[in-house]
This record gives sequence, C-alpha cells and structure tokens, in this order.
Amino acid sequence: MLRPVTDPDGAPFWEYAARGELRVQACAGCGELRFPPRPCCPHCQSFEAEWRPVSGGGRVWSYVVPHPPLLPGYAELAPYNVVVVELDEAPRIRLVGNLVVGPGEPIGSLPVKSIRIGARVRVVFDEGLPRWVLERS
Repeated sequence: MLRPVTDPDGAPFWEYAARGELRVQACAGCGELRFPPRPCCPHCQSFEAEWRPVSGGGRVWSYVVPHPPLLPGYAELAPYNVVVVELDEAPRIRLVGNLVVGPGEPIGSLPVKSIRIGARVRVVFDEGLPRWVLERS
C-alpha cells in the first residue's frame, strides 16, 4: 500500500492517526475547522493553528469501486471501495479512506452492495491509516 506523503502542515494529522486519534486542524483565531491542513486560515487569515480531536463519526458522502487495471499492489485487492466521508463536526471537511468490516480487516472486506450514500460511519485505524466502519443502528 502507498503510504501518505507528509508535509510540515499535514504531519501532525498523521502523527495523531498513528496513535489512533482523529484530529483536524483548527484556526486558533476564529475556531474554524479546516482540512486539508494549511498555514493560514481561509476565513480570518490567522496563522495560528491547533489540532482538535473530532468524534470520528460521519456519513458516506461519495464512493467509488476501482477495478483493474490498477497499480500492481492494488490490482490484487480489487474490487475494493474508496469512500469520501463528511465529518459530523464539520460537514465541509471530507476525508478519503476505505470502508471495512472492522478494525484490522482488509480494504476489500466489505461487500460493495453494503455501501450507501449517507450511511453512518465511524473511524477506525489500521497501521496509522484512518479507515471507516458502518455504524450499527
């Protein structure tokens, strides 16, 4: 699997994820949550930022199911899902990941027919990568 490429602005996101925490950057001036991380707040132009924990709950906003031809390391996993999740605390923040059956399960573990736009999900972590599981109602 490809690992995330970090930059100084986004490195804290991955450091928290490696500890099993979902945090997003927030402006220390106006409090606005933002993602992707960046040095300046697009709302108030403050350069002061902090990392706030979020619940890890959200909804499936969109998804795709890649099929071969893919990069060789991914072709053997296909078909699998890639979901875009809007966070409960900030619906304008959308994170990309995979919907899995449970923590530690492979990315193709959830049948595609189980995925619905608007489905409630919560974050789990697998080797520092945020993944998503369906919430049971």
